[in-house]
Amino acid sequence: MEHPSQLASRIREVFLDGRWIANTNYQTLLSDVHWPLAVRTIGSLNSIAALTYHVRYYLLGVLRVLEGGTLDIRDRYSFDFPALTCEEDWIDLKSTLLTGATAFAQTVGQIPQEKLESAFADPQYGTYRRNIEGIIEHSYYHLGQISLIKKQLIEAQITRTAFTEE
Repeated sequence: MEHPSQLASRIREVFLDGRWIANTNYQTLLSDVHWPLAVRTIGSLNSIAALTYHVRYYLLGVLRVLEGGTLDIRDRYSFDFPALTCEEDWIDLKSTLLTGATAFAQTVGQIPQEKLESAFADPQYGTYRRNIEGIIEHSYYHLGQISLIKKQLIEAQITRTAFTEE
């Protein structure tokens, strides 16, 4: 069983500075994504912005509980976000994700070891450990999606550019 400091390290890895499992992290992957690319969709796939919001929604909702608050997040609202209408909106979304991740990692690192096995908000939601690990796994899952969507969008831009230059 991982110690809280190890869990905090895994959180920093997926969001801020890691490269071990996915060879990237949210901060790096999103750093060169600008608003027009972030809100663009391919077929029925979610946009990068929608997935970023979704991950941030859960991260901040679980953080609220870790900080002593209530569990107010609901699955049905996890993709309900206001339209991003400009680069500033996108920058704010990325910033709140990374600031939230920093706070999440710091908070997790300070949790007493014995609290990790206690009920999270309500026993039906499992333990603190299960929810923290769930955030990590969920974040890696969507990091992979964002990475693939980003590659597809960039390839589509290159292809369109190549055809318009001919």
